[in-house]
Amino acid sequence: MDLKVVDKIVDRYKRKESALISILQDIQAEYNYLPKEALLHTRKRLNIPLTKIIRVATFYNIFTLKPRGRHLINVCMGTACHVKGAGRILEKLERDVGIRTGETTADLKFSLEIIRCLGCCSLAPVVRIDNDIYGKVKQDRVQEILKRYE
Repeated sequence: MDLKVVDKIVDRYKRKESALISILQDIQAEYNYLPKEALLHTRKRLNIPLTKIIRVATFYNIFTLKPRGRHLINVCMGTACHVKGAGRILEKLERDVGIRTGETTADLKFSLEIIRCLGCCSLAPVVRIDNDIYGKVKQDRVQEILKRYE
């Protein structure tokens, strides 16, 4: 890990503790998760307790301390999606990608997570991969959708 990248991020925010969330967002955007080495280095650069950084990183569900795949698959399990069969879509994704919910493939290609609502209930069931939204997903479309990320 190149800690110079972390230095640039922290310096961009003038080493202000009040910018911690923004700093963590940028670190995660760079590495696709919050590596331990980056958090330890951030602690030194901001001169704040590591517990404060961990508290923020674990409070917000946008942050992860575990490596994520290059492509993040979110299956909406809000009420409309659940009623329209999102559970079956999730099971199909688990089978096709070869991981369970909350896991990442060994090659770090995909991570699979549940999200409570994506706000597009009229398209239920909905799957989001990275920033792409797929609506009215049926099990027979899952393979076709996944092939776009190969």
